[in-house]
Amino acid sequence: MNLIKRFKTVAAVSTTLLLAGTLAACGGSAEESSGGLQDTYVVATDTSFVPFEFKEDGEYVGFDIDIVNEIADRSGFEIELETTNFDGIIPGLQTGTFDIAIAGITITEDRAEVVDFTSPYYKSGLRIGVPADDTSITGVEDLEGLTIATRLGSTSADYIENNIDGATPNTYEQLDQAYLSVEGGGSDAVLYDAPNVEYYIKTTGGDSLKIVGELLEAQDYGLAVSQGNEDLLTAMNEALAEMIEDGTYSEIYQEWFGSEPEWLDELAESQVS
Repeated sequence: MNLIKRFKTVAAVSTTLLLAGTLAACGGSAEESSGGLQDTYVVATDTSFVPFEFKEDGEYVGFDIDIVNEIADRSGFEIELETTNFDGIIPGLQTGTFDIAIAGITITEDRAEVVDFTSPYYKSGLRIGVPADDTSITGVEDLEGLTIATRLGSTSADYIENNIDGATPNTYEQLDQAYLSVEGGGSDAVLYDAPNVEYYIKTTGGDSLKIVGELLEAQDYGLAVSQGNEDLLTAMNEALAEMIEDGTYSEIYQEWFGSEPEWLDELAESQVS
């Protein structure tokens, strides 16, 4: 039996759908199911984070999409998927436009003050990508004073500002713009989440970019939930823990990354159920 579930929807790009998301978040269009949960929740994502979420043949697919659909199935609710730029996700959760968000969102203290997070579902870090013919940048210490492409509103942008002396973060709403900036000479390097940098160079940018240096800043991704939804958070944590325990998580991971995660045992130990 194939446990990977695809989610078909249409991008929410109009103010009408945005209003519908607001009403759903306020409970105006969703009845409660058993356990105090609504029948439907609005889930926000940013579909430029390959291979976690992206659009292929008119369909939203990716590791995150499969994870959130499996969690929803096990918890007993439907999801209404909406897309937005990454920097709009946390504000959207705060205002109630969205109920849940999944988009490779790093769990940080600052974010945890305004939204709730599930237990971690992915362990990551930051990677540096530079032009394939560059020999001057071999690690993070060589980025001082340079222009570094990254994603607007990301922890990578914060890392550049706080940890690399004299560096200028060149921020973009869409990740492909960051890579194109380096390939076109507008930035000296790209610094972003390891799985995305690795995937881009493996698939699209292998002739133009290469990875240098060590993995930076160990990070955990979590699903973000608007505050005040304790029943929802508990149900999602229980579903995630079950998925890891019964092997479903590993199956989804292998579908998108080709092997089991090296940190699976560590991830299992971090679950709250």
